Order: sequence, then C-alpha cells, then structure tokens
Amino acid sequence: MAISERFILAWCFCAFACLFAAAADKPWVEVHSPHFRAISNGSDKDARRIVREFEQMRALFANEFPNLRLDSGAPLLVLAPRDEPSMKALAPQMWKQKGAKPSGFFQHGWEKQFAMVQLDEDLPGAYGVVYHEYVHTLLHMNFRWLPLWLDEGLAEFYGNTRFEQSQMFVGAPSSRVRILQARGLIPLETLLAVNQSSPYYHDEDKVQTFYAESWALTHFLAMEKGQRLTEFYRLVQQGVDEKKAFQQVIGDFKEVEKNLDQYVHKLTMPSWVLKNPPQIDERNFTVRSLSLAETEAELGGYHLWSGGVGDARPLIEQALKNDPQLGLAHENMGFLDFAEGKDEEAVREFAQAYELDGSRYLSLFFKTMLSPSARSDVPADQASFHDALLKALQLNSEFAPPYTQLARLDVRQGKLTNALAVARKAEQLEPSRAGYHLLSGRIMLRMGQGTEAATMAKYVADHWYGADHDEAVELWDSVPATQRPIGDHPRYETVPQGAQTVEGRVESVTCGDKDEGLTLVLDHDGQSLSFHGAKGGWHGGFPDTIWYGEDHFSFCHHVEGMRAVVTYKPSSDKIYAGDLAELELREDLPASLAVSKTEEAKPEENR
Repeated sequence: MAISERFILAWCFCAFACLFAAAADKPWVEVHSPHFRAISNGSDKDARRIVREFEQMRALFANEFPNLRLDSGAPLLVLAPRDEPSMKALAPQMWKQKGAKPSGFFQHGWEKQFAMVQLDEDLPGAYGVVYHEYVHTLLHMNFRWLPLWLDEGLAEFYGNTRFEQSQMFVGAPSSRVRILQARGLIPLETLLAVNQSSPYYHDEDKVQTFYAESWALTHFLAMEKGQRLTEFYRLVQQGVDEKKAFQQVIGDFKEVEKNLDQYVHKLTMPSWVLKNPPQIDERNFTVRSLSLAETEAELGGYHLWSGGVGDARPLIEQALKNDPQLGLAHENMGFLDFAEGKDEEAVREFAQAYELDGSRYLSLFFKTMLSPSARSDVPADQASFHDALLKALQLNSEFAPPYTQLARLDVRQGKLTNALAVARKAEQLEPSRAGYHLLSGRIMLRMGQGTEAATMAKYVADHWYGADHDEAVELWDSVPATQRPIGDHPRYETVPQGAQTVEGRVESVTCGDKDEGLTLVLDHDGQSLSFHGAKGGWHGGFPDTIWYGEDHFSFCHHVEGMRAVVTYKPSSDKIYAGDLAELELREDLPASLAVSKTEEAKPEENR
C-alpha cells in the first residue's frame, strides 16, 4: 500500500471549529433501507429519496451482474446535510480549492465508507461523482485488477445513471462527451496503455480527455449488452496481452476509433430503462431520530475516518458526556487514543464499547489485536486469540483483516495448508489489495510451491505500483530461479540518482510538530542509522496485511520493530545518515513454532 508523507499529520481545520460544533447542535434523523443507512439534518422525505437512489444503483448491479458481490466489509454511511452551510460545516476541506462547490463526494475506507450528498442539490447528474465512486467499490471488491480505462469507464458509465421514483435510466449521456467532440479522441493504443503513473492520469488537462474517452468506449460497448467487453476481460485475466485481446475481441484499433468517433458525434445516444424491483419502496424505509449523543458520535466518527482527529475529539468527548453508555462513542474514543499511540487507553475504550454493544466488531478486533494473546506462544492464549477473531467474523463475515491474522496464526502453528486456505479467503473478499495476494504467495513459498508463488508475485508486480510493486519483486527474488516461470522478470524500479538503499529494523520514529517532519532510526546489522524526512519531501508505503490497515496507519506510531527498506540521499550532517526519499515497510511471514531457533534466524528466501 503506497502512501504519501502528507498523511503523517492529520488534517486540521481549526478555523471551522465553530461550524463543526454547529453541525451537531441538534439531533439528526436516521433512515434505514434493506442495504443502506443514511443520517440527515434535512427532511425525512429527502433523506428517504437519497437512500432509495442508492438502493436503485445496487439493484442495477444485482440485475446486470447476478454473480457480483454487493456487500462490502466496510459499511457505507450516507451523510445527507440539508444545504451548503451544513455540508461545509462537515467538510470544509472540499471548499479549499478555488471555485470548488461540491454537491457530493465519496470517501473510501477499509473499515468504513462515507458518501456525502447535499440534499438541496439533487438535480440530474449532481451526484455523479458519488455514484462513480460507489461503483468503484463494487468493482474493486470483485476484481483483483481491471485495465484503468475499463475501471474508470464502468464507474463513469454506471455513475451517470439517472434515477426516478420507480425507474432508472442507464447509459444516460454524460457531459464529458463535449470534451471529445471538441478535442478528438486519444489513439486507442495510447488509451489502453494508460496506468496510474501516466501523464494521462495525472495531468489536469489530459485526465479529462482520458475519463471522457474511457466513458465513451465503455458506453459504446455496453450498448451492445457488453458481450465483447466480457470476453475481452476474460482473455486479459487469462494472461493474454491487453492490446492483443482488444484486437481479437473488439476489433482493429483504427476501425474501432473511426466507429467511436462517429458514435460520440451523434445527436442522441442510446440508453435503457430499468424498472425498480418491487422491494424498493421508500415508504417502507425505517426512520428514527438519533439522540444528540448518537449524532455527535456519528459526526465525530466521520471526522475521525476522514483524518480530522482534532475535529473529531470535541464531538466524541461531548457524546460521551451526553451518554456515557453509548458504545459507538467509546469505540471512536478508542480510535482517537490509538491514533495518538495511547494503546492502553485504547484497549480500555474498545473493551467498554464491546461490553456496552456486542455488535461492535471493530472494537472486538482491535481489543484482540492489542492484547498479549495476539503475540503469545502459549497454546491457551492462541486458542483465545483464534476464538476472538472468529467472533469478529461472526459479527461481520465480509471483514477481511481477521482472515489475514488467522492465516498468520496458522503459519505460526505450522498449519500451512490451513493458512493458505484462510489467506485465499481474504484475497476473495478484497481482491484489489496487493498485499493479500502476496501473503498467499509467501505461504506458497513456505510450502515449497515456488512456481505458484512466483506466478503470484509476477502478477502483482505487473499490475501494481509503488510499495506494492516493490514488495512483489521482493517475493519474486525470494523464489529459487529454477522454480520461476520461464519468461520476463518483473520490472525493477530504479533508485533515484544520487540515492542509496539500506534495509533494517525500525528502532524508533519521532514525528515533529508542524513542518519539522519525521526522524527515523534504523537498526542496520547492529548499527543505528538516523534519517530525516522533511515534510512533503519523501514517499512511503506499507503492507496491506498490517492489521490496523489503511484507515489507521501512520508512520508515527506502531511501526517499531518492522522491517524497513529506506532509500535516502546521503548527508554530510553528523546527526543523520541521510535525507529520506522513500520509506517502505515490510511484514515478514512469522516463523513456525516447530522451526528451530537457527532456522528462525534465517531470511525466508534461504529456507
């Protein structure tokens, strides 16, 4: 998982403190449908309408793709503020860009997801970006990788759906078509080659054309019921080169470009109408008024998962004052303590949250992972640890992190076959997390299945970037050369000019205030090396299998003892060995209890 250094410090918007307080000065209402939950300070009617639209979008995918998983391990909460002042009070950062006036946005997460929509802006297309991102969640929980143009094209195509009371219009034309009409098409060979590192995905001007053409090509192919798209994706997943698969199934590049250009210049574009399933009736959605403490806890949780720890604290503290028996408030306080490295306090809060509300699986999971039993070699402790993880999965069977921890426990106990089966379950639940595939690959290597491990490593290295790619290359290099599949090696990243790389264990990390950046002390073969990371001056990454995941990761806490690969520019400073350029953490597969101490000391690639 790649992460920029800018995420080390939590967002802080102190100037809006009074607005945040005002956001929870009165209780909000909660609307429940069969699959969604929304809270709002607007009218019941408007909140019901928004929830109905989400149900319609989900029903669309259930109808079009009956084998698709539609329920994520990260529950979605829809926040529906009634107007711009209410929305700006909750998310002032969205107005920081000049001219910005969002009517909705979506926030992805590993544990929780949030969609925010401004109720009085519910006009055709106003929430397109929200539904676009919701479609991404559906795609990424079902496919380990999609070509970037197809990933964005499908999200744009379905995200542009228009909703009415009893029906929806799928394939409604997008305003992006005007971009193509004015600028012309990107050559299709170029479009297919765009990836996360391409200028067409980062340049502010080029990316608009990329999104527009991705939508247009997907629309063009989807209107024929998607047969060619399905066959194209099947071939790509089988390892066929993407361009060859495109030419084989969809057609000659020049011919398809010609037809696509004619398509985007049509006066009208086709769409189809889908009637609501009978169960989507907003009159049947349940509505209740939240207490003031529940409102404060919910909004505080939104700020917490948005990175606004400073904004979350006053709301969560006030929620606890108003209702000391509210499990959600204690859970959120536990996460505040965890974010500040106060693990003992966090454990107490998580324990109390779970005691008050037995449905709080995150509290149970975090309490379990912070307990001594998580690291114990005593059989009774391991049994208790195992049972607690299973209990968390009983509360939320779609939540993948407990499966990775069960797999690691099985490895420690020498149950490698069980470990691989459990790791593959985590892969199934979150196929877009590179580290989950690599966990399976490392277990395969431990089992002597080097060829399978190398195949997994090559796939991840070919389709992911940054720290995920580097971690995959490391696994590939760990496989004996005689067991690697015949063919090209994965590409190797080049070290920046004038930089050096060193590996070791993290001794300590100190994060300074404001612009002071970070100081890392690394144990390299018994020698302590110090590095300085200036704010905004370096990039970092961490493995997806870290148990507290992306939502709570920080280089400032909980990383001591982890293996780290440091790329740095040497310094003449007597204090520091150099200035950080990249910092990538690794989580090694644990040794089996049956392995001797001598074997345990060997690096995995030599076992």
